[in-house]
Parts: sequence; C-alpha cells; structure tokens
Amino acid sequence: MLRNSGKPISEKAITVWRLTGALGALAGGVIIGGIAWVLWRFHVPEWWLAPLAGIWGVGAILWVGWLPPLRQKRWRYDIRDEEIEIQHGVWSTTWTLVPMNRVQHVDVRQGPLLKRYGLASVVIFTAATVHEIPALSESEAERLCRLIAERAKAADQDDD
Repeated sequence: MLRNSGKPISEKAITVWRLTGALGALAGGVIIGGIAWVLWRFHVPEWWLAPLAGIWGVGAILWVGWLPPLRQKRWRYDIRDEEIEIQHGVWSTTWTLVPMNRVQHVDVRQGPLLKRYGLASVVIFTAATVHEIPALSESEAERLCRLIAERAKAADQDDD
C-alpha cells in the first residue's frame, strides 16, 4: 500500500479545485437564490431562508477552502513495471492497483482550467473501467502516458 509514499500530484491542483468549487458554489447560490425568490413570492416565513443560506455557506467553505488542499495532499500514484498504483480520498481512502497487462490505452486530457495552469490528467482505460491521475504538470502527464503505454505493451508481449 502506498500510505503517502507514492508521488503527489501538482500543488497547482489546489487552485484549480478551488476555482471549480467556487464555480459550483456560484451555481448553488443561483439555485438557492431562486428557491428564496419562490419562497418570498409565496409569502413563506423568512426564517426558512436561514437554513438554505447556512447549507450554501458551509458547502462553499468546504468545496472552496477546506477540501482542495486535503484532496491534493491525499492523492498519490506510482508507476511500476507490473502495475499502476493509485491512492486518493479525503474521508475514505481508495487504493487501486491496475495491472499493466490490463491497460488498453492511455489518454492525456486537459480542460480549460487545467490548461490555464499548465496541468493535464492521465486517463488509463482497462476493459472494465477508467482510472485517472489528475492535475499533473503537462510534461509529467506526457511522460507518464508514454511510460504506461510502453510498459503495457511490454506486459502484453510477455503474456503471449
């Protein structure tokens, strides 16, 4: 098990996840505002708005301020000859071991926020599922993509 011994993802992930959390909080604020407007239109007592605002405020603090550094700190990965090891999770930890001979193909993905901060994600496809190592530097993501592809090819040739 990695137990924080693998390689961490980029610290810029914190900024990207904070921006993503802020956009989500903004969308949540619009929805809460819409609910508040409907409640106001139907003359529902104003104290109903306090729990809605409280839930929105706590959610915004969690997703923008508290969770991004913890997520970055807990993400670990390691690429070995025979397997890929991934560990992540804030409240519960998920530890995944992907055998190289199960890898079908590897992608490097980059959305607008990741691109803005020079980051990319490596996405690993197996027959059963998809695994992602998020928020790596662009050069590290390209290097990992090629490394995983080479090792998967070697593992596939060993199976023959």
